Amino acid sequence: MASSAQQIRDKARKEYIEPALARGESRVTILARDLVHSLHLQNRTPAVCSALRSKVFLQESHLVLESQEGPPSGMSTTMRFTYRLLDSPTGTPDISRFERLKGIGEKTFRSLGGGSAFIEEERARFGKP
Repeated sequence: MASSAQQIRDKARKEYIEPALARGESRVTILARDLVHSLHLQNRTPAVCSALRSKVFLQESHLVLESQEGPPSGMSTTMRFTYRLLDSPTGTPDISRFERLKGIGEKTFRSLGGGSAFIEEERARFGKP
C-alpha cells in the first residue's frame, strides 16, 4: 500500500500535471485546498503542502517549483504552488553552467589528432625550450 505522501503526489500528477502536459502548457498551479478536497482529507493539509514541495514529487513529475504563495507557515489550504513543466514543449530543464561546456573542445581536439594525442604531445614538449 502506498504511503499517504505517495497517494498525494500521485493524485496531483494525475489531476494537474498530466492534463497540463496534454494541453501543451508549460506551467501549472495547484491550490492545496483543491487537492485536500479531492482526496477527502481532514487535518492533513501539512502533509499535502509537504508532498507538493518535496524533491521526490518534483523529480518524479519533472517539475521546477517556481513559486509558493500563502501564509508564512507554508502549511495552509490557501497555499498556491506554481510549477514549470520540464516535459512540455516550451519547458526546458535547468542545465548547469558546467554541463553547457560539454563538447566545447571537440572540434579543436579532433583537429589535433584527438584529446589523447594532444595530451601526449604536450607531455613530450613539457619542460623543453
